[in-house]
Amino acid sequence: MAGEGDSEPEKLPRHSSSGIPSSEQWLEPQQMISVRQQSFKLLGFLDVKNVPCARESVLYGSLGSLVLGLGHFLATSRVRRSCDFAVGGFICTMLGYWFYCRYNLAQQRIRQRMLKEGMRNKLLFEGSSLDPKRNQTSDERSNS
Repeated sequence: MAGEGDSEPEKLPRHSSSGIPSSEQWLEPQQMISVRQQSFKLLGFLDVKNVPCARESVLYGSLGSLVLGLGHFLATSRVRRSCDFAVGGFICTMLGYWFYCRYNLAQQRIRQRMLKEGMRNKLLFEGSSLDPKRNQTSDERSNS
């Protein structure tokens, strides 16, 4: 048991239900976590997992394309034109939601920054002569 911390972690075998060894069979636990947490890149450059609003934009865009393309097909029975409408619907819905989401995210970050600065100022000025509450109480005492 001596020197137990010096050895490398044991490689854990993974057993699958079909009896075929999985690709993660001899990976260490930390490596298994990194394999499972790989992000999905759309078109090779848009990292859907790490870019804010990307996942929701793609999902809403696909839903918009389905609704618009299917609706146009049911109304006109023209396949090629319906596909064109579906692609246009995807682009418009995705970009529309992207800008809406990013705008709200920017507003939220501004509010968080203002709140953080306000909390820091409260901690700095509390009890000092620059404390706004202290000035109000001294003004109230002089008026009474």
